[in-house]
Amino acid sequence: MGCDGGTIPKRHELVKGPKKVEKVDKNAELAAKWKYCALSQEKLKRPIVACELGRLYNKDAIIEYLLDKSAERPNSEVVAHIRNIKDVKELNLTDNPAWEGERHNIKGDCYEDMHCSMFICPVVGLEMNGKHKFLFLQTCGCVFSERALREIKTEICHKCGDPFQEDNLVMLNGTKEEVEKLQKAMEERRAKAKTAKKSKKSKDTKVSKSQDSTGSCDTSETKSTSVNGEGSSASRSDSAPGPSTSGECSKTLKAPPGPVIGSKRSIQDMKDKSETYKSLFTSHSSAKRTKDQISNWVTHTPYHF
Repeated sequence: MGCDGGTIPKRHELVKGPKKVEKVDKNAELAAKWKYCALSQEKLKRPIVACELGRLYNKDAIIEYLLDKSAERPNSEVVAHIRNIKDVKELNLTDNPAWEGERHNIKGDCYEDMHCSMFICPVVGLEMNGKHKFLFLQTCGCVFSERALREIKTEICHKCGDPFQEDNLVMLNGTKEEVEKLQKAMEERRAKAKTAKKSKKSKDTKVSKSQDSTGSCDTSETKSTSVNGEGSSASRSDSAPGPSTSGECSKTLKAPPGPVIGSKRSIQDMKDKSETYKSLFTSHSSAKRTKDQISNWVTHTPYHF
């Protein structure tokens, strides 16, 4: 069974040692992170968004995922922390003037630089190809290199001028330790927002209850005023009726001074008035006509003479 022709096997052919660990090509790994979408594995194209953990996505892929989360995807665990479109931020990227596109090397007869990127830092000019660390602001979405933010320390965005804080900076495609820190910060931020939302909701319910109680007090007051008004018109007295109490809305109501509206009094009742004042009314003796003033062929009206 073999070795009968005078062949001499070597040691590495007979003894099997441990398997060598396959090393991933760094250039291929960087290209997969910085040139392809982390969800759909398609090439990045505008509009490009980033999550709170610093991963890059095509906005179309994120929208498709949010519309149908039940669909099977190879990298669904990468976007498990994205709940809605507010959890991602559209990036404000700066184009690289040296980028010629992918169509210039269709024939394959010219050199293609794998490290050339579509975007650069607007301050220093470093290419966003993975060799240098880049960060983006959660407030405005502008992207800068870490070197630019380290050398030019400021609290205002270099590109749009919006103010920001250190908590708004998110590392793009960071290491495992950096991703863990970002995840902890994300969980703390979401917990604070949840507690603030609950406290605001409890305050709104308290305000609505107080408004309901004041409304019930107002209705009880209007009812008491209507009842007291009817009593005062019937009695025509200047004395105030008894107070009507309803919880905290207890108030005493008094009838207004002067004659009651709606009461009828004849001219004979006005004993304190003068004769000239009485003559203004049709019930006075001066306003009545004699028999000579009355004609048979004219329709009788008290105002015709």
